[in-house]
Amino acid sequence: MVLRTIVDNVRTYVVIAFGLLILSIAWTAFLIPHQISGSGVTGIGAIVYYATGIPMGYTYFAINVVLMVVALKILGAGFGIKTIYGIVLSAVMLTILQPLIPAAVVQEKFMSAIIGGMLCGVGLGIVFTQGGSTGGTDIIAMVVTKYRNISPGRIILYCDVFIISSSYIILTHLESAQRVETMVYGFVTMAIQAYTLDAILSGNRQSVQIFIFSQHYEKIADQIISRVRRGVTVIDGTGWYTKENQKVIITLVRKHELTDVYRIIKSVDHDAFITVANVMGVFGKGFEELKK
Repeated sequence: MVLRTIVDNVRTYVVIAFGLLILSIAWTAFLIPHQISGSGVTGIGAIVYYATGIPMGYTYFAINVVLMVVALKILGAGFGIKTIYGIVLSAVMLTILQPLIPAAVVQEKFMSAIIGGMLCGVGLGIVFTQGGSTGGTDIIAMVVTKYRNISPGRIILYCDVFIISSSYIILTHLESAQRVETMVYGFVTMAIQAYTLDAILSGNRQSVQIFIFSQHYEKIADQIISRVRRGVTVIDGTGWYTKENQKVIITLVRKHELTDVYRIIKSVDHDAFITVANVMGVFGKGFEELKK
């Protein structure tokens, strides 16, 4: 049991690292070479780099250290080790990758903004699904919501709009038209990133309810518990056409786990009757926490 916990934790941190790598590549290979601004503390790091030449990773790390100190004093140590891990690893990856990718992978600026935004969304989505964080405006949102009744999403949106808009004032070495262009591309990147992130998070959280009618219900139920690690309920039913008693398996799984359940049923009973239905929400152990 202890070994499995260790393996699961290692896997989680490896997956978070993979998500952060995708995020870092999005910035260093697609956005930075075209001087496209973006959201969050990473966006601030990019704008500072465009204006001063200071490597993006340095600014990103310095700002997050300040935010972490403030959060520790106001919130305590509750925001967790995964946030610190995400901040440090992101700073290291950005610092290493930036000099290794001196030119844009895609020469067309608009396509770079689209691809960069998508990759940012994918990277953040992977990190968030593992319970990780990249700090930055997330920390600001947590601090503000402690004292004000404002949703974290709205605070992050306000911060992102302010960061991207500030590129017009800070990038004084560019012509006015170029600064407007940089700002517009930044908003395009932010929108695509938000859309991609929402798609990943909503897809990861979608759950289905499965009813399974089978004479081999015990084997199927045992394998769902042991292999998919989801709870199973077995109830009594009656087939009204045959007037025969029938055991019915009920289980709730994430949508991405549905294929595993199909494989189990197929390997045990080819003649099983199955119904699958999307559910609006599942709250409880292993799913979403019921909030006040």
